[in-house]
Amino acid sequence: MSKRGHTALFILMAATAALSGTTVQPSPTIGGAGWLVGTWEHKTQRGSSYELWTVADDSTYHGRNYYLKGTDTVVLETIRLEAREGKLFYIPTVQGQNNDQPVTFTGTSLTDSVLVFENPDHDFPQVITYTRLAMDSLVAEISGTVGQQRKAMQFRMRRVK
Repeated sequence: MSKRGHTALFILMAATAALSGTTVQPSPTIGGAGWLVGTWEHKTQRGSSYELWTVADDSTYHGRNYYLKGTDTVVLETIRLEAREGKLFYIPTVQGQNNDQPVTFTGTSLTDSVLVFENPDHDFPQVITYTRLAMDSLVAEISGTVGQQRKAMQFRMRRVK
């Protein structure tokens, strides 16, 4: 197909998507979450906690949420962020919860500044959201329903590495 033919085909696809009210979006990739990589600090009155994200391979990031107690590092949870089957999955394992087994949350809204993962069958949270505010700051939020009440907790973080 000629260059002109490719251009016409692209315009036709874009117009069809616009008229149908849908958008053509690429499959989620791990690279879209690259802004998470690094060390993030959340300060509280009791001290700081940290979230460290590293690249494991071209489809997996590893995360770790921890705090420092003296010279010891106390890990609260480990996380895998995985791109597979055309989707992005957030898979935390929290010490002392869910029999220390991982729980899978599926990416439902993924942009260059917001990552939303959901698992409606989990007790709490059912939704985990990361929102990038700037290159050096983000807000992580866990939310959902406990009993009949809506609950949300936000964790403002700044990049330290």
